[in-house]
Amino acid sequence: MRLARLLAFMIGMAVAAAHADAADVSYPPGSRIGLAPPSGMVTSKNFFGFEDPTTSAAIALVSLPAEAFAALEGSMNAGTLKRQGLTLEKRDALSLATGKAFLIVGQQEIDNVKVRKWVLVGASPGMTALVTVQVPETARPLYPDPAVRAALETLAIRSSVPVDEQLGLLPFKVDELAGFRVEGVIPGRAVVLTDVSSVPPAQPAQLFINVAPGGPGQTAERDAFARDVFATIPNVREVRITTAEPLRILGHPGHQIVAQGKDASGALALTLVQWLRFGGGAYLQIIGVSRTETWLDAYPRFRAVRDGIEPR
Repeated sequence: MRLARLLAFMIGMAVAAAHADAADVSYPPGSRIGLAPPSGMVTSKNFFGFEDPTTSAAIALVSLPAEAFAALEGSMNAGTLKRQGLTLEKRDALSLATGKAFLIVGQQEIDNVKVRKWVLVGASPGMTALVTVQVPETARPLYPDPAVRAALETLAIRSSVPVDEQLGLLPFKVDELAGFRVEGVIPGRAVVLTDVSSVPPAQPAQLFINVAPGGPGQTAERDAFARDVFATIPNVREVRITTAEPLRILGHPGHQIVAQGKDASGALALTLVQWLRFGGGAYLQIIGVSRTETWLDAYPRFRAVRDGIEPR
């Protein structure tokens, strides 16, 4: 009986520890990769990962395609790493909750500073996680090998990033999605929205929303500026502008271009709209692209998204 109670207690402690580890996992905003960072590190505001600003110790998280794991597993050897300036000390195969992984540990000199470096490559069905840890030699007492390894072994990958979290990475608010889903975000700059109801799925309606510094200082210069910016839109051919005119967008000076064109293959007829909104030393660019046959449905939804965008 005493042995049974002891076993039950040990199992309970193991389960509690597992829950505690899961609760400690932190995901930097916008990242599908997370882990429980060592004590002393906080979420970085400069990159996807964690850092200790006082010591320059850092953990960087990078998402790669699923097929990258096999390529990295075969290529990250002592010779290759040596050519990159990293002296390999050991390489271990790991089995993590996310799947197969391997860990590389070594020394490197970066800008005349000697650093301890760990590189963890973890496989999962949908992606490969690349985690790089750099700790200056002077900070190694704060981040010893066992602590770093323990943190790396908590690697976790979530299936998706919540929409609100993705949109929170932008310098503007998107209050209305109008049936579009977030396809991708460039933190601090841009978002791509894709129609979730497109039938057939070929060339669904899309919106690209981007903020950039600068813009014309004079009203008379805005038409030429808008046309120049519009001309950089990729993957559209045989473009013919049908209207180009100034307008106000939510009380801000702006400009609208509507055009006809074809997709990159030349098979699909497209209709495009570009809105520019000026002010505050920057301009907001909104590009909507739809198959011409679905334009009458897409255009009011493009406008609904446009009118729900505000600076933070």
